[in-house]
This record gives sequence, C-alpha cells and structure tokens, in this order.
Amino acid sequence: MEVKTSLLDNMIGVGDMVLLEPLNEDSFIENLRSRFDHNEIYTYIGSVVISMNPYRSLPIYTPQKVEEYRNRNFYELSPHIYALADEAYRSLRDQDKDQCILITGESGAGKTEASKLVMSYVAAVCGKGQEVNKVKEQLLQSNPVLEAFGNAKTMRNDNSSRFGKYMDIEFDFKGDPLGGVISNYLLEKSRVCKQPRGERNFHIFYQLLSGASDDTLLKLKLDRDFSKYNYLSLDSANVNGLDDAASFRTVRNAMQIVGFMEDEVQSVLELVAAVLKLGNIEFKPESRVNGFDESRVKDKNDLKEMCELLGIEQSVLERAFSYRTVEAKMEKMSTTLNVAQAYYARDALAKNLYSRLFSWLVTRINESIKAQAKTRHKVMGVLDIYGFEIFEDNSFEQFIINYCNEKLQQIFIELTLREEQEEYIREDIEWTNIVYFNNAVICDLIENNQNGILAMLDEECLRPGTVTDDTFLDKLNTICAEHQHFESRLSKNSKFLTDHSLPHSCFRIQHYAGKVLYRVEGFVDKNNDLLYRDLSQAMYKATHSLMRQLFPEGNPAKVNLKRPPTAGFQFKASVGVLMKNLQTKNPNYIRCIKPNDKKVAHIFTDSLVCHQVRYLGLMENVRVRRAGYAFRQPYESCLKRYKMLCKTTWPQWRGPARDGVAVLLTDCSVPTEEFAYGRSKIFIRNPRTLFTLEERRRACLEDLATLIQKIYRGWKSRTHFLLLKKSQVVVAAWYRRYAQQNKYQKIKSASLVMQSFIRGWKARNILRQLKYEKRCKEAVTTIAAYWHGTQVRRDYRKFFRANAGKKIYNFTIQRIMQKYFLGLKTTTMSPMDNTWPAKPYGFLEGAHTELRRIFHLWRCKKYRGQFTEEKKAVYEEKLEASEIFKDKKALYPSSVSQPFKGDYLEIQKNPKYQKLNSAVEEKVLLADLVNKINRANGKGSPRLFLLTKSNFVLADQKTGQVKTSVPLPDLASVSVSTQSDGFFALKLKEGSASASKGDFLLSSDHLIEIITKLHRIGTTAADRDQINIDISDEFLVQFKQDKVCVKFIQGGPKNGNSAACKRKNNRLLEVSVPSP
Repeated sequence: MEVKTSLLDNMIGVGDMVLLEPLNEDSFIENLRSRFDHNEIYTYIGSVVISMNPYRSLPIYTPQKVEEYRNRNFYELSPHIYALADEAYRSLRDQDKDQCILITGESGAGKTEASKLVMSYVAAVCGKGQEVNKVKEQLLQSNPVLEAFGNAKTMRNDNSSRFGKYMDIEFDFKGDPLGGVISNYLLEKSRVCKQPRGERNFHIFYQLLSGASDDTLLKLKLDRDFSKYNYLSLDSANVNGLDDAASFRTVRNAMQIVGFMEDEVQSVLELVAAVLKLGNIEFKPESRVNGFDESRVKDKNDLKEMCELLGIEQSVLERAFSYRTVEAKMEKMSTTLNVAQAYYARDALAKNLYSRLFSWLVTRINESIKAQAKTRHKVMGVLDIYGFEIFEDNSFEQFIINYCNEKLQQIFIELTLREEQEEYIREDIEWTNIVYFNNAVICDLIENNQNGILAMLDEECLRPGTVTDDTFLDKLNTICAEHQHFESRLSKNSKFLTDHSLPHSCFRIQHYAGKVLYRVEGFVDKNNDLLYRDLSQAMYKATHSLMRQLFPEGNPAKVNLKRPPTAGFQFKASVGVLMKNLQTKNPNYIRCIKPNDKKVAHIFTDSLVCHQVRYLGLMENVRVRRAGYAFRQPYESCLKRYKMLCKTTWPQWRGPARDGVAVLLTDCSVPTEEFAYGRSKIFIRNPRTLFTLEERRRACLEDLATLIQKIYRGWKSRTHFLLLKKSQVVVAAWYRRYAQQNKYQKIKSASLVMQSFIRGWKARNILRQLKYEKRCKEAVTTIAAYWHGTQVRRDYRKFFRANAGKKIYNFTIQRIMQKYFLGLKTTTMSPMDNTWPAKPYGFLEGAHTELRRIFHLWRCKKYRGQFTEEKKAVYEEKLEASEIFKDKKALYPSSVSQPFKGDYLEIQKNPKYQKLNSAVEEKVLLADLVNKINRANGKGSPRLFLLTKSNFVLADQKTGQVKTSVPLPDLASVSVSTQSDGFFALKLKEGSASASKGDFLLSSDHLIEIITKLHRIGTTAADRDQINIDISDEFLVQFKQDKVCVKFIQGGPKNGNSAACKRKNNRLLEVSVPSP
C-alpha cells in the first residue's frame, strides 16, 4: 500500500482549493468533478472541508483509516473528514480550546452522515474504559432516536433532517467524553398534518406500523395498513433501501441504551399512536337556531380510541373541538367552531402534540447523557442544521431556515477572517485588509427590532383587528420598499411593477446565496402557532403520564392571559443564543455538496454543484484565504520536504530549520516578494511558486531514485558474489568430507570381512573338537546305561514273579478312581443345579450317591456363607411367604421375583411425611399406600399403612395425619382369598380396646409382603399369640356392630385388569377378580 506523507503527494486535481490555478468558478467545479470521478469526495479550502455525497458506500471509514489519521498533521495526508475531526479533538485535548464543528449544506448533501462520522471518529480515538464506553455508546445511540422522530423522506433526501441539531460533547482533562447536551431548532411540525407529493411523514409513524409486534399494535389500537391513516401519504410510503421494521428494532434498542425506561417507551408510542388517530377524526356541520353552523365529530370511534390512549374523557375533547372559550380580563365568552375551524384546531393539536413530544425526547436524552461531574469541562460542539433552501414554493419555514443560514454565513466569514488575522499576527506577518461581501445588511433586514421582517410579522400578529397575510405584505411594501435586498410587485419601488416573475402575493429577498421568492400565504398563522386554550386544558386533564409535562399551560390554576411568544420570536432568540455559543469556540467547517438530484452514484451535475458552490460562498472563502499568502507550512516540514533541492541542506541540515529554509529558497532563486518568514512557518504568496518547487522536487526525486537504484544494484551484486563464494567453500568442504567418509567405509568393510573369515575358521576348529568330546561322553553314558539296565532287569525278574497280580489290580483300581474323580470336576457350584455325572461302574453306586449328597450340602453351605444379615432376613421372609402362600394363593407366584422393599414411601427422606415419621416412635418395618374399603359402597379410600414391631398405623395420604393406630396383640387373624387380588381383612380380637371400630378391609399391591411381615412379627414375639392366616374365597368381616360377608368371584371388571369391590346388600360385599 502506498503511503502518503503530504497533501501534495500523488494529487488528483488539487487537494486544497487555495492552491488552485487559475482560480475561477469553472476551474473550481472542474477540480471537484475530477476528484469526485476518482472517488476523492473530500477537498480542502485551507482548514475547511468540502464533502461531496457519493450516494454509495466507500472503503474509507475503516478502523485502519481511523488509525492512519490519528495524531497526524492536518495537511499530512489526503483530504478527509477524519483529518478535521482529529485536528479539532487534539486542539481540545492538548491546547484546552473549546471546539465547534459547523456542518452546512442543502438537504441531501450528507450533513447527518458527516456529523455521525465526526462523532464516531472522536469515539474511536478517545480513551477506553467501562464508564467511558457507556458514555460513548449513549452519545452515538442518541442519533437513531432523534432521526426516527425528526427525519423524513423528502424529494431530495430519503433521510432528511427536518430539524436543526446542535450537540455539545463534554470531555474531561484527559480527553475522555463525560456526556453531552443536545439543542434542537425548528422542527418542521407542519409535516405531521400534510406532506408534499412524493414525500413522507416522520419515520417513526412508518417504523411503528411496520416493526411493532401484533400485541403492541393491539394495545395501541393500530392497524398495519398505512392507508387507514389520513396523516400518512401513500404515494411514497415504502422507500427503496429503508427497512422500517428493522429501523424500529434499532430505535427500541437505542432508547434502551440511552436510558429510557420501558414505561417511558410505551408512553411515547402511545402519543405517536394518538397523533395517527387524531388525523382520522373528521367533522360535519350542524345548524343551530341562531343560523351559525357548529362542528360535530362524524365517526366517534377514532376519537374514543384516542381518548382511551391518552386517558381523556371523550366528552371533554369533543367539546373542545366544537367550542372555543375566549377570556378577557375577568370575562369569559364561549363561541362555536365551524368545520374549518375544527379542522384547524385538530391539526394544531396534532402539530403541538408531536413537536412537544419531540422536545420532551431531547430533554429526556439530555438527562441521560449529561455529564455528572460539576467541574469545568472541555466542549466540542457539532452543529447539523438545515442548509439553504430554494424551492418552487417557499413559505415561512424556508424563510426561517434561510435566515439561520444567513447568520451562519455571517459568523463563518467573521470567524474565518479572524482566524486568518490571528495567524498573521501570531507569525508576525503584516496583515492587509480583505474586501468581501458582508451579509450583515441582509441579517438586519430580517432581524432588526424596529423595522425587520420578523419584527413586523410579530407586530402584525399581535395587533387587534383583522390580520391577514395580505395586511402583513402591505406593511412590508410600505417599510421595506427602498431596501436594496427586498423586492415586491406592490412596493413603492416602481422598477418591480412590471416584473411578471414576481407574483402579487409574494416578496423576494436577495440572500447571499441568491434571490429567493417567498409566498406570503400562511406566514401569519405559522408565526402565531396558535393552540386553543380549551384544547390545552383538555390535554392537561388527561391521565397519561406525559400530558401534564407537555401542556403545562393547560393547568386551570395557572391560567396566563398573556399571549405566548410567536414562532419567529422564539427561533430568533434561539439562533442568537447559538451564535453567541459558536463565537466562544474555535470553529471547524464542513461544507456538504450533493452532486445530483437523482440520489444515485457516479453522476456529477455541473449546474447543481455550481449553484451550491455559490450559495455556500466557497469561492469567496478561497479568495479570503488567498488574499494574503496562499500556502503556509512549518519550517521543519518545509525543510524536510524540499531539502534535496539544495546541496547545502542535503542530506542533513545541522542548524535551525528557519536558516535551512532560507538557504534552500535562496539556492532555488525564489523571488523574495513570493514568500515571507513567520515565527514558526514559511508563507508562500503564489501557488505557482509552490508548484514550481514541487516540480523541481519531483525531478530531484527521480535523480535520487536513480542513484538509490544504482547503489542498491551494486550492493545486491556484491552480496550475490560473496554468497556464491561462501557457498563454493561450503560445497567443497562437504564434498571432501563425503570422499573421506566413503574411503573410510571401504577400509572398514574390508577389515570386517577378514575378521569374519578368521573368526569362522577358529570357530569351526573349536566346534570339531567339542563334537568329538561329546561323542566320547555319549558313548560312555550309553554303555553304562545298558549295563545298569541289565543288572536291574535281572533283579526285577526275581521280585515280579512273587507280587505281579496284586500290583496290577491295585494299579487298575487306582486308575479307575482317578478318572472318576476327575469327571466330577465339571459339576457347577449353584445349589439350584441338580445335574450329577452318571456312575461309570456298578461297584461305585453307594459311594456315588453319598458323594452327591455330601457335595450338595457343602455347596449349599458355601452359598449361604456369602449372605449378609439383611439378605438372610429377606430370604427368611421369602421362605416364610412360601410356607404360607405356596399353592394356596394365586397371587404368590408373581411376588417371588419381586424383592421385599419394606419402605415403599421413603418415609425417612420424603419431607411430606416428616410429621408422620416423628409421630411413630418405633422403627417402621413397612410403609405402603393401601386402599381402605368402605362398607357403604365398596369403594376404596387411600391410606398410608405403617407397620412396626408393636402396632400398625393407618394415616391420611394428603395430610399425613394418623387416623388409626392398632397394637399388634389386638390383631386376631388375617383373611385373604385364594385368587390374584390384593384384598385382605385384619380381624381384631373381640373385647380388645381397638375392636370398637371394627375390622379393617384393605387392598394393597404388596399383600404378600404385608401378611408375611405380620406373621413373622407374631412368630418372633414371645409375649403374644401367633397371628392366624385364613385363606378362603369367602369370609366375614366385622364392621362396628354388623358382620358383612366378603365374597370373591372370577369375572372381568369394568375398570380394567384390577379387582373391583361392589356392595350387593347390607350383608354382602362382592369382589370381582379378573380371570387368569
């Protein structure tokens, strides 16, 4: 990437218009066109930046670009808005000078984007930290909120600011942002009610209807269809490149970051919805007895919904649209409103409601972003305000806007001249007065307190009697007729009587930017900006959280009969405050120009650009800057750039930089009248002198480049030769090493071959000797073995003849028994395995049977030895259950495989049964959920069944409260059926303390375990009788005084596969058990 070290390097056209030769309007426009065609959208006029709107994204705003312009001299790099932002920020941070950045230009020229770029650059280069980052984010996120409520699509710009904005960003001594304050000027509130063809209302209306959720729209009583709202124009509701739904999400997120609470956001959206509903209210005339027409609301549905949104009584607002109360001293008089007046009142309320909401938003944002510290702050102001406007139909808004631009042009010329003069004085250069057009006469025509246009407009609005736009024009024609910048067809000045380009109802002012024709229609009404007191008081009565803040004049307790200040008076005062503020700061200017009216890239319209150059006064700015010396540069920078032009200063000047520059200019034969020496800078009068130095520098650089190339090529050739020489030495050394290694390997291989042959010959000799000795030893051993064998056989023959039969029999029996016992090894250790090998011989029958018995007893003992005490108890219970129920109860086989768990309720762990657990003093052996059968209907009630060593307990399932506790000695017997049901009866002993309540008929899924544990407790207890177990399909149960027969039958119950109990009569309960 090519690095530029000066504005003059590789210029496309001229980067600074001060250096333009020749200087005229055509060359000025051509230079802008040339740079625009090469994507160079920024050009300087001294320290002023001209910004062309490219209408497309350019890769010149990356983080790398930010770092490139950070802490660099203003003229060091190509023209860029970052250079101006960096210069302003460094002056504020290092020199403690308050700064202001004035961004001007007509609608669509890119002023809003320029202000965003300045703020984003300052945010990127200032300090970091959690609190600092929060402040920066809040300052940046205030833009989307204000754009949504204050910007709109116009014919010239899809995101046109319809208000002026001035933001003061406050910094601490380190240059870190602390907060900010925003001021807004003249919101175009007439746009709320009416928009020119091809334009839209403010963005927020479309964003709300497109991006809000269905629930939100339902709460706000809105519909997504734009056509249902009279205040929204339909011909340009959808704009290419604008995603209203996504923008709404961005605005909601920005409001959250800035610090809006959720209820505040909802309140703001309710007011926006109320404005839309207000536009749908229509009126109809209704005749009265006195012959006057009175307005009435046609369809009250929109009025009702609006009143619900704002919390106003419908009748109060409806009356305010039909009547007007006029107060004078102590008298009140009520007059009716006709339809036209009702529509005027409706639109006035809508405009005031929206404009006051916008002002409240600005105030609320200021509360969030204002600096908390009370010490003195450094301030950087950014002014983004409407540019000069010349339309086909210009009204009061354009008049006010152009007045503001006249004031800005006035302060621009004054501050530019002052800055130029201060630099001359600072550098000790003689100052010559500069002749320029002073537009103070135009400002005086508009703002003079005695006979200025604004003063006469206010006077006309306040005087009694009939006041119309024509009476105001007549007054202007009388007082301003002789003014050289005022023109009117009906004035006393006869030269305009035949000017047919000047209609009768208009007047024309010759501004600094050109003549502008103003239509006087609407001036008086717009300046009055009148809202009927009845409507203000109706709004004040609303229960909505913001209404009393927005309409404080509606408070009946604080009725003020004084007429409120006019719109022109307020704007004139705010512009005055702004001018005073700007004059206390060091100014920095960005002049925005749009290249075409089509809002597309790569098109440059000469006439349009020329018109903007004229009314922005750019040529005048260049002439002011060039009136003395066109170019100035610090001595160090000048000497560094041009030192190669003089042999004395090249390559290094040892003395002061000023002396070096003097030697340089003398050697270059620059005439003395073409330059002047300042304290720290050299001043050059004519741009041609600078360009001559640049041409000589370019030629010198070519010679220097040739010299550098020559030296470089020599160095490169010498380096290459030395490298070849070094490489040859290294290659030769490696080759000699390789040759010696090969020679050594051959000698080593030969030596190894000779050594192997010698070792082989020796080894073979030794092997032959060992083999001979081995054969000798083997021969001796063989002979001795044969001899000993002969002796042993001789002795054995004598012994064998005496005991041969007995020995053979014993040996045979031994082999048979050995084989038999080895066959028993395959038997498993499982007590359940009944397999046993068959006996091989008949004589082993007794031993075979006895061994099988002994082995089975032994492996059973081994198996039992593995049991823990708990497991033994479980098996004992299972064994006892088998003795009780085997072949007697059909439910028993299914319970064999199920372990006896005991505590099925986990009563120790479950916090639900903590109270019940504490009520039972002994250890709980069994806890289960059972059904207690009701004699009356045979239905079951769930109960908790707890069994301890001394009693059993029945408790309520939900509360855990003990219902019954029966000692086990009072239990006489237990009755169950033979079938697969879970019913059992606990029969109590007659005469016992518990027998008064009768027996218990219960049902449980763990019947086998419950009865086994009951029986086992009775068996192990020495102080009580054993509990009898009665297994029968029919048994009697004592319910208090009556005995009831419980009979079990087989049959399919209606409720599934479980047994069902049903009452047949007072003496019989029948239990239906599913067939197996």
